[in-house]
Amino acid sequence: MIIKIHETTFFVDLEDNETSRAFCDLLPMKLSMQDLNGNEKYAYLDSPLPRKPIRIQTIHAGDIMLWQDRCIVVFYKTFSTEYAYTKIGSIPNSYPLKQCLGTKNVVVQFLK
Repeated sequence: MIIKIHETTFFVDLEDNETSRAFCDLLPMKLSMQDLNGNEKYAYLDSPLPRKPIRIQTIHAGDIMLWQDRCIVVFYKTFSTEYAYTKIGSIPNSYPLKQCLGTKNVVVQFLK
């Protein structure tokens, strides 16, 4: 999978799980993502995805997660958390991700 923010493309290493497969079945998709806590962008899907949340403890910049069953989250900072997520994938080269996402709402394209 790839995500595109403005004109920058990021390759995503997908998890081998039911959640990532179900998410990819919805692609292509554009989501208007809102900023939260200065470390993530999130958007809610119209329908739920399968999930198996675990306590991640450390979220890394570039992680793409499902929170609860409808909320897609793209993290652009590394930090500790006690929340439980289902991992969809991660962006291995996430260095420019923070600059591309900025601090305001942004449209993110998810493509196969």
